[in-house]
Amino acid sequence: MSDIPGLIPPLTQGRSTRLIGQVVVELGFAKEEAVERAVLHARESGRLTGRVLIEDGVLTPHQLARVLAERFGIERIDLTVFTIDNDLARLVDPGFVRRYDAIPVGQDDEGQLLLAMADPANMLAIDDVTMITGMAVRPVVAAYDDIHRLSLKLGNDFPDLGADDPDESGGGVDLSVPDSDVTDLGADDQAPIIKLVNSVLKRAIRRGASDIHFDPSSEDMHVIFRVDGMLDGAVTIPRRMSVGVVSRMKVMANLDIAERRTPQDGRVSLLIDGHEIDLRVVTLPTVYGEAIVARILDSSSAPVGLEQIGMLEEDRKVVEGAMARPYGGVLVTGPTGSGKSTTLYSCLAHVNNGTRTIVTVEDPVEYRMDGVKQMAINAKAKMTFAGGLRAIMRADPDIIMVGEIRDGETAHIAVEAALTGHLVLSTLHTRDAPNAVSRLLDMGVEPFLLSSAVDCVVAQRLARKLCESCKKPARVEAQVMIDNGFEVEGDVEVHQPGGCDRCNMTGYRGRLGIFEILQMNEEIRGLILRRASADEIAAVAVEKGMVRLREDGLRKIRLGLTSPEEVLRVTAAS
Repeated sequence: MSDIPGLIPPLTQGRSTRLIGQVVVELGFAKEEAVERAVLHARESGRLTGRVLIEDGVLTPHQLARVLAERFGIERIDLTVFTIDNDLARLVDPGFVRRYDAIPVGQDDEGQLLLAMADPANMLAIDDVTMITGMAVRPVVAAYDDIHRLSLKLGNDFPDLGADDPDESGGGVDLSVPDSDVTDLGADDQAPIIKLVNSVLKRAIRRGASDIHFDPSSEDMHVIFRVDGMLDGAVTIPRRMSVGVVSRMKVMANLDIAERRTPQDGRVSLLIDGHEIDLRVVTLPTVYGEAIVARILDSSSAPVGLEQIGMLEEDRKVVEGAMARPYGGVLVTGPTGSGKSTTLYSCLAHVNNGTRTIVTVEDPVEYRMDGVKQMAINAKAKMTFAGGLRAIMRADPDIIMVGEIRDGETAHIAVEAALTGHLVLSTLHTRDAPNAVSRLLDMGVEPFLLSSAVDCVVAQRLARKLCESCKKPARVEAQVMIDNGFEVEGDVEVHQPGGCDRCNMTGYRGRLGIFEILQMNEEIRGLILRRASADEIAAVAVEKGMVRLREDGLRKIRLGLTSPEEVLRVTAAS
């Protein structure tokens, strides 16, 4: 083994006879029960065990890389430390990287080509690289997200926007969409506008963006991604191409390209890297032309457990206890974009054990789950939450999930369902958990019904997680924390964001939930009966042990999961 910076030798030499799951447990990355569930899931779905371990939240990509290195007895490579040979990396095209999760990164002391691989057992990838380059190949293990991040960094994702091409104005560009319901972004569309839009969409999805903004200005159009809740500029499109880009997006979403004076909304399904992605497309007429906002929904992603979204064990036990009851209501509250739907799906995944019938009515269906009857709202067909909920009540449900309680009619039906032998899960837009009670009372729900129907209210926010690769320890004085609304005694050990390639130099990567769990008891039910204020309910709940949003944020600051600045940012209005 050579001493090349970034190459990390395994603890044991030579290929091991241990299975991946055994290595995971031996390295202490997960408990045996969690690994066994993921291995069974992999067998049932016919997918690679390692990828399922990541999707189920058992491992991170970097932990999997270490597991595979130990399993096969080969070196692991840290692509943020290793000096990449860009010329060698560009010997393979982006399609090769996506197909094999592998990319050449350099040479060793003996002149062998170092091939960073997410799956070192993929001999087909090694053979293809050998034929492409004519070099002897030495495989090393890397995290698959590091491999694709390097490919994005080196690749020319966007077409040459400055090319002198008459099609760039949008005239004569073929804006047709395949007859299939799903548009395959892997198709080799040659029209410049189509190539540009496909490139923008693919880059956004691979970056983990939740929204794409096409914002026209006086001179050009700016494409901005929302990643981990924050806006991040991606590319600038010349004004002469903006009309073609807007038209392409509208055609894909089945919107009227001739109507530019009123807002429109539509949907489109895309196939990228084997995943079916749904886009909710909205057009907005502005003074500089039409703006487009596309919300990205990965309908093929599996919901993760409550622990994976950041809920600590004591809170998780309260929520799971409420869901274990045969009837009652569990509500999730928070502003738009606070992760309410993800929490609902995590709850559904917890109760979806095949013993109870689950029916949902959603707008839209964001994740598709086996064993669950899912209905989507359709305004044109006059299919509303209230109408869908009425239909569900006649379909022998045990568990009902209502995407959102928006009006009094839906609230009344949901409360009645919770009182008549059904477990009801739903969301509300309120500032915190106690205000959910006031909101339902304002909708006209009678206090005596509400006090009996609701068992648990979860308020939440989403904070960015610190990047594990570059976060830095720090100490904050007690008075500074107190001045910013944290209740502490003594100085606090925290972590601050750094900045590396893995987090795009932001210091943050991914998000986690900050929660406030209101558990109903006799005293709080009595307050509801006499229409007490949200402040009175909150005071009693805190006495009984409820942790407020900022306090839960402080717990996660102490655990090194996020920073004080992030907690202050997302809880400022709570």
